Amino acid sequence: MKISLIQTSLTWEDANANRSNFEKLISSINEPTDIILLPEMFSTGFTMKPETVAETMDGETVGWMKTIATCKDCAIAGSVVIEENGNYYNRFLFVMPDGKIKQYDKRHLFSLAGEDKAYTKGIDRLVIDYRGWKICPLVCYDLRFPVFSRNTEDFDLLLYVANWPSPRVLAWDTLLRARSIENMCYVAGVNRIGQDNNGHNYPGHSQVFDCLGASLTVSSESEGVITIELDKQTMLETRNKFGFLNDRDSFILQD
Repeated sequence: MKISLIQTSLTWEDANANRSNFEKLISSINEPTDIILLPEMFSTGFTMKPETVAETMDGETVGWMKTIATCKDCAIAGSVVIEENGNYYNRFLFVMPDGKIKQYDKRHLFSLAGEDKAYTKGIDRLVIDYRGWKICPLVCYDLRFPVFSRNTEDFDLLLYVANWPSPRVLAWDTLLRARSIENMCYVAGVNRIGQDNNGHNYPGHSQVFDCLGASLTVSSESEGVITIELDKQTMLETRNKFGFLNDRDSFILQD
C-alpha cells in the first residue's frame, strides 16, 4: 500500500483557500497512491469557534473529498469541523474512491485549548477495512493516550492527523514511534506547518514508522508531499516472529 502525507500551512478559517492549496499539492502526486492523508481540521485550522466554520456531511468539503477520491482512485482522509444535530465534532473522515465514508469523532478533546468546551467528544474507536488493510484513524491529542490506541483488533496501520505545536514536537516524535513499537504496526502521522491566528507555530515532522519503530521517512518542517510504500507481509512476518501482541493485557474501556 502506498500512502501520501501532505504537510502544509493552513489559512485560518478559510475552507476555500485551504481546499485550493491542497488541490495543488495533490496534483503533484504523479504516482498511484492508496491513501492521501491531510492534517487535523485541514479546511480551517484548529479553531475553537466551530459555529463560524462548521459544515455538514453534505457540505462542500465532504463533496470535495469525494471528488478527489474518485479522480485519484484512492482514499482521502483528514479531520473536518462538522455540525450534526446541534453538536460540533472534530471528525476524521476517510473517504473511499466509491464515495463511501468512514468517520471517527475525536475522543480526547484538547482541554488546554478549550476544545472540550467547543466540541462534543466521540466515544467509539474505528477500524477500517480498506484494500486488504485494517486501519485505525485517530486525531492529534489521541496520541497521548495509549490505552485507546491499543491494538486489540490486530490492525495494520495507525493514522494520526494533527495540529501539533512546536514547543511539544519532541512528544509528537516520541509518541508516534512508541505507538508503532507497542502496537506492532505501521504508524503514519501528518502535522501542519506555519502559524495560526492564535500565534501558535507548527513544525510539521510528518512521518511514518514501521512495526519496530524504525523511521521510514525524513522529518521536515517544509511544505511537501511524502509518498511511501508499506509492506504488509513484512510487517505480519515481523509481528508473528516476535509475538509481542500475544502477551498484551485484556481490558475494558469505560467512558
